[in-house]
Amino acid sequence: MRLDRLLVATHNAGKLREIAEALRGHVGQVVGQGEVAGAPGPAEESADSYRGNALLKARALHRVSGQATMADDSGLEVEALGGRPGLHSSRYGETDGGRISRLLEELHGVESERRGARFVCTIALVLPDGEQHFFEGVCAGRILESPRGTGGFGFDPVFLVEESGRAMAELSIEEKNRVSHRARALSSMRDWLGRS
Repeated sequence: MRLDRLLVATHNAGKLREIAEALRGHVGQVVGQGEVAGAPGPAEESADSYRGNALLKARALHRVSGQATMADDSGLEVEALGGRPGLHSSRYGETDGGRISRLLEELHGVESERRGARFVCTIALVLPDGEQHFFEGVCAGRILESPRGTGGFGFDPVFLVEESGRAMAELSIEEKNRVSHRARALSSMRDWLGRS
C-alpha cells in the first residue's frame, strides 16, 4: 500500500523528518498537525494505554481531515519502579532535566541488576475509511547512575541501550533511528505497508 499523504499528530519537526525517512517509498507527503487547516489542539492523553493515547490523537486529526493519519505514544518503563513512569513519562517533571533528576533520585541506591528499563512506542494509523492499525516498538536497556552524552532528549542521557553499551544520548541520529522504540514501531508499519 502506498499513502500519497499522511498526516501526523505532532508539531515536532524532528519527528516528522524521522517518519518521512522511515516510510520513504510507502508514503508520499508527510504533513504535521500544524499544517492541517482546522486541526485540533493537543489531544488530552486520557487513555490507560499507549495504544489508547495514540489512537485518541490520530482520531482527533482524522475527524477534521478524513485523510490517513498517524500518532504515537511512548514512555519509559523501569523495572525497579514497577513500570513507572510509563504512560506518565512526559509528565514526570516539568523539564527533561527535572524528569531525569526525579528518576535518578527514585533509583538512588538501587543496584545495577534492578535498573532494567525499556522504552515503548505504539503507533496508531487511521486510514481514510476509518480502518485502524497499530504498530509497536521496544528498546531494552537500563538506567545509568548519571547522565551521559549530549544528543537526544527526554530520558536519553540516562538510558543505556542494551545492544550498544552506550547511552541513547551518545548515539548518532542515524544509530538512534535504527534502534529506538519509535524506529522499531515505524519499521513494523513500513513492513505492513509493503505487504498490504
